[in-house]
Amino acid sequence: MNYLHLMGRTHHHPSAILLVVQLLGMLLYPFFEHTDLGRIAFNVFGVAVLVITTGMVRRTPGLAWISACIAAPAVVLLVLQLAFGMQHLVPWSSALEAVFYFYAAGSLIGYMMEDHLVTTDELFAAGATFTLLAWGFTHLFILVQALEPGSYAAAVNSSDPRTWTELMYLSFALLSSTGIGDVIPLTTQARSLASIEMFVGLMYLALVVSRLVGMTLQARR
Repeated sequence: MNYLHLMGRTHHHPSAILLVVQLLGMLLYPFFEHTDLGRIAFNVFGVAVLVITTGMVRRTPGLAWISACIAAPAVVLLVLQLAFGMQHLVPWSSALEAVFYFYAAGSLIGYMMEDHLVTTDELFAAGATFTLLAWGFTHLFILVQALEPGSYAAAVNSSDPRTWTELMYLSFALLSSTGIGDVIPLTTQARSLASIEMFVGLMYLALVVSRLVGMTLQARR
């Protein structure tokens, strides 16, 4: 009975599943980031997130077939990296994943904005959308770094390419407008992308999250 009850709750709150999976990935990946096993596990995890997110889009105003068409080649590239170590495909898979996450984030925003009733799942969707946007920009940072090495610097090993964890940290800092920290964009293209992410983060908090909070308070009154 408890298992069935839990399955019922997760069925009604798929956004919570997506949010938890993404947060767990961010917490666990730093422990394996510099090992071959870690990179393999991260690729597998990337495929899992793509599958879960595709399922999420089916519940939103977004078109599932569009998300599937974007996710399918990204999954193929991730599998090639996993099976044959074709690391030169990383920029291309990152570009596709960025497009996919942005489309999924836009679909979730449409899901949250389509009515004036705030559900528990929509509150989870607000967090999941934020992480999707952060992941999308992280993949764009990876693409920029691959096309123009030296686009990002850090206090430690500043001459080396920035790792996924470092670029993810930068993405969350920019999207939340809490600063940059020790990871900074150096080139014109990198700084332009950082500026766009700060603008997107500000607009998301001001327009989407504030609307959800306002409707929640109004419903309570």
